[in-house]
Amino acid sequence: MNVLIAGDFTPIDVENIIDRGYLRTFKDSMSNVDMSIINLECPIVEDSFTPIQKNGPNLKCGKNACMILKELGFNMVTLANNHYLDYGTEGAENTIKVLNEYGIGYVGAGRNLAEASKSFYYNKDNKILAIINCCENEFSIATEISVGSNPLNPITQWYAIREAKQKADYVLVIVHGGHELYQLPSPRMQQLYRFFVDNGADAVINHHQHCYSGYEIYNGKPIFYGLGNFYFPNYKKLNSMWNEGYMVKLSFPAVDFQIIPYMTLDVGNITILSGDEKKAFFKNIDRINRLLSDDILLKDEFNKMVKRKQKAFLSDFLPMSLYGFPRFINRRIIKFLLPRKRMLKRLNHIQCESHRDIMIESIRNYIADL
Repeated sequence: MNVLIAGDFTPIDVENIIDRGYLRTFKDSMSNVDMSIINLECPIVEDSFTPIQKNGPNLKCGKNACMILKELGFNMVTLANNHYLDYGTEGAENTIKVLNEYGIGYVGAGRNLAEASKSFYYNKDNKILAIINCCENEFSIATEISVGSNPLNPITQWYAIREAKQKADYVLVIVHGGHELYQLPSPRMQQLYRFFVDNGADAVINHHQHCYSGYEIYNGKPIFYGLGNFYFPNYKKLNSMWNEGYMVKLSFPAVDFQIIPYMTLDVGNITILSGDEKKAFFKNIDRINRLLSDDILLKDEFNKMVKRKQKAFLSDFLPMSLYGFPRFINRRIIKFLLPRKRMLKRLNHIQCESHRDIMIESIRNYIADL
């Protein structure tokens, strides 16, 4: 059984894809594949649908996106991501409706949490593959009574893997999460994905960061920490890691794999890497993998990334919004506006599970009353 997995597909300019024949160079890579999976990073909406209020952009695409997916050969999408609910219940339900119309399977979302958390089972020659899809908790999450994506929850996924091992021969876990434009997993992510393998996952694949990461073989099973964007046009990020990524072709039962790297040269021109460019790609993958294999180095790199983002995150604790404030803030101002005692209290609200439960619901209630 051969399964191809690709990263984030955000066809916000579907007409441009159709007009320019974009992405058709990938067709050769789709040969000899039983199932091909891609992350649909936006809902399929109509013009009348209203975006939700959230932190971050509201993305959308039209139903022509499904025509592109069918033409390329993708027959499955993951819907557990941070944009699935960008246009509310209407957008989420319309997405599933259109996918069904085009005969494209999906996993990771549903009309409620029970549906969203269901695994997908694929049968070929009496061998069954189970696919579990979840995402980090942002503004797209399903509840017991509302539509959305399947949330990342180690306990829930442990039960899902356990059930899947009883029903299937192989288990694939696909997670949407991580730190944007950072080419490494956090130590937490590595620990969690290894935990999934320890409990029965045959492969774990991650996407979301808008850049590719490395991989490791843990207890004989592959873990891929970031595939990068498959197609996410951004005119401001040409010639950057935003436009570099790879697909993974998994072969069961041995769980062999092939990495297929590619690059978007400009909007409307994407190519599978070869020659010196392909060598440079795998050289960088090797560099990343060396960091993944050393817990101390991985933690050091994570701390460096945190320090780069620290001012911006700390400014979110201020009782006012000042455009560009993080750029000008200094240590003395931080100490004055965010004194130690108050920050210790906020730290406790966040790091303690019980306090965090109350804090999250309190903020949700406050926003609902505005």
